[in-house]
Amino acid sequence: MKKQIAILGSTGSIGTQALQVIEEHPDLYEAYVLTANNRVDMLIEQARKFRPEAVVIANEERYNQLKEALADLPIKVYAGSEALCEVVTDQHIDMVLTAMVGYAGLKPTMHAIKAHKPIALANKETLVVAGELINELAHVNRTPILPVDSEHSAVFQCLAGEADTPIEKVILTASGGPFRTYTHEQLAHVTRQQALKHPNWSMGAKITIDSASMMNKGFEVMEAKWLFGVKPEQIEVVVHPQSIVHSMVQFEDGAIKAQLGMPDMRLPIQYAFSYPQRIKASFPRINWMNCAELTFEQPDLERFRNLALAYEAIHRGGNMPCIVNAANEVVVEAFLNDRISFLGMSDVIEQTMSRASFLAKPSYEDYVATDAEVRRLAAELIH
Repeated sequence: MKKQIAILGSTGSIGTQALQVIEEHPDLYEAYVLTANNRVDMLIEQARKFRPEAVVIANEERYNQLKEALADLPIKVYAGSEALCEVVTDQHIDMVLTAMVGYAGLKPTMHAIKAHKPIALANKETLVVAGELINELAHVNRTPILPVDSEHSAVFQCLAGEADTPIEKVILTASGGPFRTYTHEQLAHVTRQQALKHPNWSMGAKITIDSASMMNKGFEVMEAKWLFGVKPEQIEVVVHPQSIVHSMVQFEDGAIKAQLGMPDMRLPIQYAFSYPQRIKASFPRINWMNCAELTFEQPDLERFRNLALAYEAIHRGGNMPCIVNAANEVVVEAFLNDRISFLGMSDVIEQTMSRASFLAKPSYEDYVATDAEVRRLAAELIH
């Protein structure tokens, strides 16, 4: 039986690479559901190629275009955020890959967990915003969450076979992005075009900016806390410009396991799909002659304040990570539209953290309210 996979965000970077994995293993996997937010033309192209059972376009204004383009095929066509939540509960789905960008991924992920669908998690904001809630839901519904982020997949792979071995430290590697060696003065004049040129990874615009500002690494620290049951002080970030060591785990005896590979997201995607097995793949292999030097250094929290703000949010807990995420989504969009400077993003996030309503024990409804409040506050601070 082929594993039936729902891909939330099939037109994004992770979604398109997941379809490459499915295409490489047509005997093992099928795309059962494909969804997109706005990219209706690409969704139509994907639907005609992979022939899923259903497609969903979140932007309801694009529904008619999608429906008409697929009228000659037996594919169910839906639109809207509620359709995203409903489609993931289909009894035939074996796994849901959450590759949507940002806060929008939270609600459909919750619905998939309640429907007992194993989650291949590429939407880190789900755990950033509501990690405690998601963990509790997954525990109650006995639903596995398999990490797809390269760093968390690396940690997950390092823990394979370790059973109940206590973790002393999780070590997340960061490339340092395109501005690793920039001075504060240089960072003040960074442009959108410069920030969108990541030295090692090919990713979507939002995550590329997050990587450049190191907020992405802050989110990964938050995610690691919930995925692996460790305290913030047990999570260390080290800058590794070559992006060959994807992350490490240090155990109580001082031994460290590391997972290495080329910077290619198809590997962690495939591992989540095939777990606990490993299956053959055509992905590039490391040429050790080209890896004469692997270096590691401390991240500079003064130049890259977003990482420091993320650690502060983790330590404060409650809805503070949700506050940081919402503020970050607003400032990144503003930066991509040339309405705020690169360093100005951190300023607005920090001010929003001090102004937004803090809740120590938020419910799902509190997260929804917090997200709305923070987006309004951050937008006001930008203007």
